[in-house]
Amino acid sequence: MTQAASPTPNTVTHTATNTVTSHPSASAYPDASAVLCSLEAEQRNAKIRSQFPALNQLLDGYPLCYLDTAATSQKPQMVLDAMAQFYANDNANVHRAAHQLSARSTLSYEKVRDQLQLFLKAERREEIIFTHGTTESINLVAFGLSAHVNAGDVILIDAAAHHANIVPWQELAKRTGAVIKPIPLDQACRLDVSAYKTLLELKPKIVALCHVSNALGTVNPVAQLVQLAKAQGAITLVDGAQAVAHLTLDVAEIDCDFYVFSGHKMYGPTGVGVLYGRFDALDNLAPLLTGGEMIKRVSFEATEFGSLPNRLEAGTPPIAEVIGLGAAITFLQTELTPQVQAYEAELVNYLQSQLRALGEVHLYGAFDDNIGVVAFNLADEHHQDVGILLDQQGIAVRCGHHCAMPLMQSLNLKGCCRASIGIYTNKDDIDRFIAALASVKDLLL
Repeated sequence: MTQAASPTPNTVTHTATNTVTSHPSASAYPDASAVLCSLEAEQRNAKIRSQFPALNQLLDGYPLCYLDTAATSQKPQMVLDAMAQFYANDNANVHRAAHQLSARSTLSYEKVRDQLQLFLKAERREEIIFTHGTTESINLVAFGLSAHVNAGDVILIDAAAHHANIVPWQELAKRTGAVIKPIPLDQACRLDVSAYKTLLELKPKIVALCHVSNALGTVNPVAQLVQLAKAQGAITLVDGAQAVAHLTLDVAEIDCDFYVFSGHKMYGPTGVGVLYGRFDALDNLAPLLTGGEMIKRVSFEATEFGSLPNRLEAGTPPIAEVIGLGAAITFLQTELTPQVQAYEAELVNYLQSQLRALGEVHLYGAFDDNIGVVAFNLADEHHQDVGILLDQQGIAVRCGHHCAMPLMQSLNLKGCCRASIGIYTNKDDIDRFIAALASVKDLLL
């Protein structure tokens, strides 16, 4: 099964061969190699890696090489322990109850809100809303803005956005008659700032951006993009799902109205996410869900909603998952040092260079500042075939459209392979992956 990978005007597709000179091989990165092989870096990585029990397993006799962190990260022991401790000793619903278990549960739950305020550098703890993930966070905002959007209003969406940052806005447009306009990409698969400025002349009501592309790892200058949007009066939302585990965040510096992310991509559990919003922006949202927890008083004549953050957190929340998220934040605050961030950046450079040196590999996107992700195809072979053959050697990568079908269409692809790294990834992982891909190449080509 084969798949064409021909570029379009909005595509940067590099086919690496052993003789390509425009994109150097690993030998052209001596400093990066030295960093990756330094004793200090190896010891630091080994200490971090030892905290992830899932990495200590064999798949069909091969040690697991996990390169799918962009889809979901593995979990450190402290996250598993925090959730187990809650269920074993403190399991009770939060808020209102008079007994001690509920008091302990509530204290642990609300402590994480305080952690997130500091982690994001938010102004108020009430600006932190717990959700079930990035998707719910964006849906909450898109639904909550329904009364503020009118027929003909323009909604701008990053053309490289995840489906979760496209479909909720399309549904909002259906309800209100608003108009969706994608922000095009330039030749390097980056958001085209010139075209963006032209679109902003339409005075959009909403601008939805991604901080880091989940498919390509491309980093957007979100502070600049938000500033330009705000100058035109737009409401701004930034999808930070792929940024939160790699970057140090400051929502005050970004200055967006809303910033969203998921726990499971930042070494926390599934089923929990965060919606940060400026207090006045959150306070203008109509609740997506209504019922218990979010009310002030209820009668059969009328219901009065409570204040933030409860007003946007209807029902029993994912208590254990929030507590696990708190442990993940502690883990990141301890382990995601500037040295570790530099190591991650060197790993991505090394991964790209090794893929180029392998030959017959198409790389997609911009390459000088990718975070966490490298997208590729092997010659014209179908991405799923490549992924299955890698899996047979213990290598876990993601294959498909990566919930970014409009981006794949602009690349003239049905899909691609994606190798993504995490805080636990090391040089040996990359070397094992390249060796496995070389064997796949020998088999298929």
